[in-house]
Amino acid sequence: MPSVMGLLEERERAARQRVEALQAELLEAEAAWKRFVIARETVAEVLALPCGGEEGPPVVVAGEGSGRITTALPGSTVPQWHEGLAPAVLAPDYRRLMDALSGRGEAMDCRQLAAALGLEVVPAKVEGVRSKVKRLAARGWLAEDRPGMFSAVAGRAGGS
Repeated sequence: MPSVMGLLEERERAARQRVEALQAELLEAEAAWKRFVIARETVAEVLALPCGGEEGPPVVVAGEGSGRITTALPGSTVPQWHEGLAPAVLAPDYRRLMDALSGRGEAMDCRQLAAALGLEVVPAKVEGVRSKVKRLAARGWLAEDRPGMFSAVAGRAGGS
């Protein structure tokens, strides 16, 4: 029959091994957490850097202060329009659509817009234009007067 002291030493040894394993796991978790903090801070710094040219509206990164942006990059998302937001925050393709509509007093359909942008008036190009102007209209940048007919909203187009 084992002694009481032997049983206690065995349980002490098992508890110590578990504590050491948990401490190693904690160190790994802390290292991963620190990498995420550094990554978030780096992204916030990059987004806050000016890209040259005129200043744009502030950009807020979760948990950070505000920075300034100048223009959007191709492929960036279209923000919801609100007072004081300039077309400069839009990606170049969207700004070109806004400029094409701002010079006209009347609504245009997607075929007319494709032609105004110098694109071939083929279904693939027209559908690309359609998806962009629908997105702009859904987010308040353009007005869709009638189905498929788009026009600039006063104070939201041009001047980019």
